[in-house]
Amino acid sequence: MNSTLSPKDRVWSGREIEGLIAEGRKIIILDGQVIKADAWLPYHPGGDHAILHMVGRDGTDEIRALHSIETQAYMRKFVIGKIQGRWVNFLPPIQGGTFRPLTQDKEQEEEDIGCPLDNTSSSASSSTPPSPIFDAIDAPVNKSMSISSASSVSEHELPPISTNLIETKLSAERTSDLLKYPSLDYASQDQIVSKYRELDARIRAANLYKCPYWAYGIEACRYILIFTSALIALRYGYYALSGALIGTFWHQLVFTAHDSAHIGITHIYHVDSCIAIFIADYLGGLSIGWWKRNHNVHHIVTNSPEHDPDIEHMPFFAISPKFFSSLRSTYYNRVMDFDIVARWAVSIQHWLYYPILMLGRFNLYRLSWEYLFTGQAPRKGPAWFHLYLEIAGQFFFWAWYGYGIVYCSIPTAWDRFVFVMISHMVTMPLHVQITLSHFAMSTTDMGVHESFAQKMLRTTMDVDCPTWLDFFHGGLQFQAVHHLFPRIPRHNLRKAQKYVKEFCEDTGVPYVIYGFTEGNQKVISRLGEVAKQVKVFEECRKACAREVVEGHGLAH
Repeated sequence: MNSTLSPKDRVWSGREIEGLIAEGRKIIILDGQVIKADAWLPYHPGGDHAILHMVGRDGTDEIRALHSIETQAYMRKFVIGKIQGRWVNFLPPIQGGTFRPLTQDKEQEEEDIGCPLDNTSSSASSSTPPSPIFDAIDAPVNKSMSISSASSVSEHELPPISTNLIETKLSAERTSDLLKYPSLDYASQDQIVSKYRELDARIRAANLYKCPYWAYGIEACRYILIFTSALIALRYGYYALSGALIGTFWHQLVFTAHDSAHIGITHIYHVDSCIAIFIADYLGGLSIGWWKRNHNVHHIVTNSPEHDPDIEHMPFFAISPKFFSSLRSTYYNRVMDFDIVARWAVSIQHWLYYPILMLGRFNLYRLSWEYLFTGQAPRKGPAWFHLYLEIAGQFFFWAWYGYGIVYCSIPTAWDRFVFVMISHMVTMPLHVQITLSHFAMSTTDMGVHESFAQKMLRTTMDVDCPTWLDFFHGGLQFQAVHHLFPRIPRHNLRKAQKYVKEFCEDTGVPYVIYGFTEGNQKVISRLGEVAKQVKVFEECRKACAREVVEGHGLAH
């Protein structure tokens, strides 16, 4: 009988899956099925990191939120079996999780057979790594990232007293979150998961995933009007005005690019992807492939200092004292040094916030080129041709903007400089909008048992604004709603907001919303608070250094 069973009917135990992950397999749980994503990893259009952060976890809600029904069906090709009962999440290897190979159990059994029982023995004395299933997997400290050898302390690392102050501050923030949000026990989180899925069903029944194409028609008319006005101003020598209009054109375009990159317009992967490439690369000079790779990770590990690239802006910004310990970014695969430059910049970051964001678009060019020309983009799989389409788009952009407008249409070097700087600085409100919804929110690691819905609402806030200003914010003011349902077209997010508010009232998960001005104040306040902490830790560092010097002096 068993020989006739399909491999997809095999029931895997948690211990067996732990052994597979210990061997390097990329195992994800989806709707009770076991998916081995190894073969798909190099070809995933959203990048490999989005998958790596789901290894060993029940990724059902994240996968449903970010992927279409068709894509979810495609994933069934990689099913190797199923689980029974409630799945208890592992801490993924990329986040520092440790896993025991199955051979270790056999070795332990042989050792137990050959050795008499000793009542004084303890698992704590074993050299066996802890199991992510049964041990303290939701501890906030990522051991592989944060523990450094005492024999290799560099000059920019903080002394023990400063480290203790950091841990005290982080512990206080965690305690605050534990008091404000529902319990992390299985029953509470399972109830939130159940109600979140009911909420999704209600939103689908209300047709809020259905695209209002007429709204995008109005958007297209606005884009054409702004761009035509920019060319008219350019023709008559109003270079500063023309630059401002080009910047406004880019600012507005991003909103539709954002929707299409989330496959939220036609809900057809290649159609929406090509719309996004045309807007972002050909008209805006930015790589939408880079944005997808970055943004998908952001949607999974939102506001995690070690993992979320959208809050990793060292040496200029730090929204948590956790950055003071020179964290290693799992996204950029490098240490974010809290060196002398970072200490200075972060100590005045609340003053640098708006000026730096004015220049943010220049950094996006760099990140786009790194993605396209250093082998980060997938070259095989369903998105194989996107790389070449994007590279063509980059050449097209710099042909019409760099050569056609800046070089050929503007006569003097000064006017060119003014045009370029204004066109880029005008996009600053977009960067403010993106950071606004996260910089003031929690960065606490609440562990792998926290539900997707609670994590998104804990780390993201909405911005309150009148309906007539929706064109300015472009749907990004509903970031909390968007994080729960990334594929809803932005013109429907205001309608979805009332459903999310009802969900929050029902589950007890706080729904955070501020006005635009108040939200900016919250962000500046957070940046200023962290800046003050830098000064305190710097004083502690100097005091410890003096004690060390004086101690050596006394010893001699």
